[in-house]
Amino acid sequence: MPKRYEVKLTDEERKQLLSLTRKGELKARELKRIQILLLVDEGKENKEISENIHVSMTTISRIRRRYAEEGIISARKERPRPGAKPILNGRKEAVLIAQVCSDPPDGRSHWTMQLLADRLVKLEVVDSISDETIRRSLKKVKSNHGSVASGVLRR
Repeated sequence: MPKRYEVKLTDEERKQLLSLTRKGELKARELKRIQILLLVDEGKENKEISENIHVSMTTISRIRRRYAEEGIISARKERPRPGAKPILNGRKEAVLIAQVCSDPPDGRSHWTMQLLADRLVKLEVVDSISDETIRRSLKKVKSNHGSVASGVLRR
């Protein structure tokens, strides 16, 4: 049977957590963690908590352990998530946008994501890049393809 960590909130901690739940400014994950802490402190069983607030038993055990080992702040806050460094920084994105604005290769009417990815590799902007990364980068950029009102219409 796994080790069960005790959660004994002080009166001050309980008041603080209850006031946080009433403000309506919390992210859903943090609210769930606070609800878990409050219910565990009331003596509710993991299975009952799991059914009432729709979280897994593992989540409840993890929150119990984090409270016991690291304290209340760690138990209710989310840890930073590791992530890969972006492939395209500001300068590299500028090169990408410049390519999009340039004329497409001979025999093509427009740029495709794969053509742009291949061009960035050919220009040695990046070692390798997927067409999906190109798509996501371009999706972030607001663009104006021209309109009749501006006097420029691209076809």
